[in-house]
Amino acid sequence: QVQLEESGGGSVQPGGSLRLSCVASGYTYSSNAMAWFRQAPGKAREGVAAIYVGGGGAIYADSVKDRFTISQDNAKKSVYLEMRNLKPEDTAMYYCAAGPVLRISMVAADYRYWGLGTQVTVSS
Repeated sequence: QVQLEESGGGSVQPGGSLRLSCVASGYTYSSNAMAWFRQAPGKAREGVAAIYVGGGGAIYADSVKDRFTISQDNAKKSVYLEMRNLKPEDTAMYYCAAGPVLRISMVAADYRYWGLGTQVTVSS
């Protein structure tokens, strides 16, 4: 079993930045990928970015490409999401996910483990 805990959410003005963190604990060796998803009120959960544990490729949703950067620290069992030039449409609950995957994806069903989320609000 793997437990995930997110932190770093908050309220910022448009154009601002935030850095989300997710720390994994438990039997993490079973997971080879970690990802960030988000869900706004009344909307479906959507993938934001995903990365292989231990390095390798990363993928991003078109809506965040060039503004968000996902990174990971295998020694700290952590994944991060650096968010820049935030927009009101980025407002959502952000979730960290992990799991054994054949290939990194932004399909929620591909990830076995989930955190409880951290709220990001972008408003003037």
